[in-house]
Amino acid sequence: MKTIHDQWELFNKIIGLLERHLGPKCEVVLHDLKKDYSSTIVDIRNGHITNRKIGDGGSNLGLEVLRGSVEDGDQFNYITYTRDNKILRSSSIYFKGDDNEVIGALCVNLDITQSLQYEDYLRQFNQFSLQKQDNRDENSSKKPEVKEIFTNSVQDLLEYLITESQSQIGRPVSAMTRADKLQFIRFLDQKGAFLITRSGDTVCEFLKISKYTLYRYLEIARGEREDTDIGDKDGGGK
Repeated sequence: MKTIHDQWELFNKIIGLLERHLGPKCEVVLHDLKKDYSSTIVDIRNGHITNRKIGDGGSNLGLEVLRGSVEDGDQFNYITYTRDNKILRSSSIYFKGDDNEVIGALCVNLDITQSLQYEDYLRQFNQFSLQKQDNRDENSSKKPEVKEIFTNSVQDLLEYLITESQSQIGRPVSAMTRADKLQFIRFLDQKGAFLITRSGDTVCEFLKISKYTLYRYLEIARGEREDTDIGDKDGGGK
């Protein structure tokens, strides 16, 4: 299989089954990850859950898989939040082609917002929980938090990743040192941000650096170039 379209009939049946079985509270999405990341969604059912449609792009987690930042992108039963405050229980699996490259993904996002509200009501009504209340370390059994962002455009996704990167640095661009900017770019690269078309232009404008400096920083971040720390023509060597 070179693309998901080689097994389109099979995927269509699986998506149809999930849609009918899980009902209107569950979004089912098929991504063609051989397409430009701005338009990976080739089939979606109950898109009102995340307000997406065919032709929209993928989330931040897909970028990390394509970038190779995570070895196995399959994740099951993780909690995500939409921008309009829905709470989703999500699962995602990725498919590889004959050349072992990722070619697609199937994702389900179940809206559990109302059921959680019912659960909270019943807990208050019963004033009792069957969950064992002991002194065991609860953190040992908790799953790591997964932060997935659903957007209608990859530009929105890029802006989110830039905001996340800046929050990691903890200071405005005007106060960033050269090391800060290098860390900023390393974070974006690990998240797959530079797989987005023309993302370099946006990052250069945000950091107020040249494309030459951006490429140098990327080479350093990826270990392809030694960091000589000689400063940059556009002020990146603070």
